[in-house]
Amino acid sequence: MTVLREWQERALERLADWDRDSFLLSAAPGAGKTIPSLAFARRLLDAGVVTRVHVVCPTTPLTRQWAEVAGRFGIQLAPDSEELHPPRDFHGIAATYARVASSAARWAPQCGARTLIIADEAHHLGDELAWGEGFAKAFAATPRWLLLSGTPFRSDGSAIAGVRYDAGGMCIPDVSYTYADAVRDGICRPVVFVPYDGVLSWQSGDEVIESSFADSELSGREASRRYRTAISTELADGLPRILRAADERLAEVRSGGHKDAGGLVVTADGGHARRVAAVLKEITGRAPVVVVHTDARAAAKLRAFGAGRERWIVAVNMVSEGVDIPRLRVGVYATAAKTPLMFRQIVGRFVRTLAGRPAEHSYLFLPADRLLRSHAAEVETELRHVLRAPPEEGLGLLDEPPARRESERTEPDTFLALDADVAPQLALFSGGPPPPVAKPAVVAFPPAVAPATEEPVFRRRRRLRDKRTGLVRTLAGMDGRTYREINTWCNRQTKVDSVDVATLEQLERSIELLQAELDRIGRRRARRAS
Repeated sequence: MTVLREWQERALERLADWDRDSFLLSAAPGAGKTIPSLAFARRLLDAGVVTRVHVVCPTTPLTRQWAEVAGRFGIQLAPDSEELHPPRDFHGIAATYARVASSAARWAPQCGARTLIIADEAHHLGDELAWGEGFAKAFAATPRWLLLSGTPFRSDGSAIAGVRYDAGGMCIPDVSYTYADAVRDGICRPVVFVPYDGVLSWQSGDEVIESSFADSELSGREASRRYRTAISTELADGLPRILRAADERLAEVRSGGHKDAGGLVVTADGGHARRVAAVLKEITGRAPVVVVHTDARAAAKLRAFGAGRERWIVAVNMVSEGVDIPRLRVGVYATAAKTPLMFRQIVGRFVRTLAGRPAEHSYLFLPADRLLRSHAAEVETELRHVLRAPPEEGLGLLDEPPARRESERTEPDTFLALDADVAPQLALFSGGPPPPVAKPAVVAFPPAVAPATEEPVFRRRRRLRDKRTGLVRTLAGMDGRTYREINTWCNRQTKVDSVDVATLEQLERSIELLQAELDRIGRRRARRAS
């Protein structure tokens, strides 16, 4: 037996009738797209319809997350794999879109009819952009592409590889489960948006301009400067006031029973993140966690924050997708990116629920920018995106062009934020009491589908490789042979070309051989000493 929510059961029923081409499963962030896709993959493996399952996703940490969850379904994936053919212990791989794009020509001949492809966050597959083209080339010979996305559209308006569109250019999902559906069912938290507005002033050239977000007469450039003023950390009655109010709300949430609730500020860039962190430290008396994409420890910091009790984390856009931190309850939107895609993905960080708790409200504080208010008003409806032809300069780029990701630009030579005096406006979607705890459906499956409790193969394999490496190092220090000589001897004894393709059985055998060598040397030394 395994437990599925009702919408996941319906998705599996639809998947049962699918045997080729692409299938788009569109479900809100936090609704649980991974579970029906893996349950379906397990069914196909058990029936012998497929012999390999390959998962493609945006980031390396996500490949490990997929491998962990797949292991509970008895599906062993090699995460962050450079090769399409892992050792025999695995059913397939989990790789990034970037890896697929760079290996497409080499991988294309290795795929066949008995391979299932699962594309997570499939909106990264712009048809005429590098990741989409590489994906289509690498997996052209596979009959099934299972596409997953909570936001099945792109901010640049280009088509997504494998997605069907109607005559008006609207995306046609095969299964759709919206954010509104998930809130209704108690699966996702309802989000309350708290917009801030007031008098903002900045120097533009020789002129000082004052405006609020209610003013629609500004030019595009000055509207951009107004927004930059609103997210400036230097103006005490601007963003710092919003941060203080957000921290007060977080304290209320914690005192209300969610004692480890966390807050997230999404910032414009690394420098902005550090300035925001300094303001939060002044407000709370404790330095928040700061995560930027250039930090080699970024993924580890995210994991530690998710499992810990720290109040605040400050990040730059990298938390927009694939980050599962259910304890996040309060957010501050202070990034320059204002595209619908980015907005909905950031909102998605606050909708995840905790087992056994009701789906209490989350809160997102934001400048009362008209575009952001418009996005907020659309969050609870299914967004229908009409395609338009991508501009020439967008071709060949990986995912969204930077100019679209950063929809507000800095202009340090001609622009200076001077003053801000903002206050909260009427909150949107304040709603009533939160929905009850979601009650999942219980569905019977063949025994092989039941989540496995043993250690995933990729973790066991990494542990065995680490142990083997340590034994090789110790042996080299004891008998004078080089690492290469010992590895060559060990591989020959276990009949493997290299340790990279060794199976679990071969790794265990090599450890036995190395340990026996060390024991032999130890006994010989003991005899000499006596």
